[in-house]
Amino acid sequence: MRIGIDLGGTKIEGIALGENGNELERYRIATPRDDYPATLSAIKNVVDYLETETTQTGSVGIGIPGAISPHTQLVKNANSTWLIGEPLEADLTKTLNRSVRITNDANCFTVSEATDGAAKSAEVVFGVILGTGTGGGICINKHIVTGANAIGGEWGHNPLPWPQDDERPGLSCFCGQHGCIETFVSGTGFTRHYQAAGGQAKNSEDILQALDRGETLAQQAMQRYEHRLARALASIINVLDPNVIVLGGGLSNIQRLYENVPKLWSEFVFSDHVATQLVPPVHGDSSGVRGAAWLWPE
Repeated sequence: MRIGIDLGGTKIEGIALGENGNELERYRIATPRDDYPATLSAIKNVVDYLETETTQTGSVGIGIPGAISPHTQLVKNANSTWLIGEPLEADLTKTLNRSVRITNDANCFTVSEATDGAAKSAEVVFGVILGTGTGGGICINKHIVTGANAIGGEWGHNPLPWPQDDERPGLSCFCGQHGCIETFVSGTGFTRHYQAAGGQAKNSEDILQALDRGETLAQQAMQRYEHRLARALASIINVLDPNVIVLGGGLSNIQRLYENVPKLWSEFVFSDHVATQLVPPVHGDSSGVRGAAWLWPE
């Protein structure tokens, strides 16, 4: 049995998968925010519950909103700031009395869709999270590419490619730079640019509702968004040349992206024909926790 844990800022979700990837049990509890020892205990409670309900023991994989630094073995780049600087992998190994595997939550999403999801037949897969932030993951032959610095796939903190004059220098990013891809194609960035043009909607969901009503500003914002996403993904295709790109996160539910973005990216891809497919996820919001379980492929 494989156990996956999705450690989020507001909830901790666990899943138990059988040998063929079938779901055996699922459990979710609130994350004890700003309390690291309580977070360790909460993860143990989730694992104990899953093993009690299934009467089996399992391997444990964990997706976190950050990464384990290869240099210090401590958590870095985490939105859940109380994890930063903590030896999470070592502490959970002691707490659960077994080895654990931990990676970024975008990596978990990618490995899930590459293993038994939308890209299960693909050799090279790039997974994209278009949510509050913008994350990414690389999977080759169903194995995640973490990288020497544990930032493999973190495309969101590169500059938006082929910027237009009105896109320079770009909005400030929490990483300290300006004009990062995340500031343009995340849900937060989408909303900020729409509002800067005079739009009144308060979040991306409201903008999409305005789009359905035919609001001109919403239509213009979506056209700009599609062009920016196409340029950003074209830069990935030029480097990685993936067979499949899978979109995840809240904005992945916008169906027009899958038709319009590939039409736009051809201008920027260094090839006479682009065979890369852009697809929605099969497992949706469950991909993260399922991917955590698949961190133990055997």
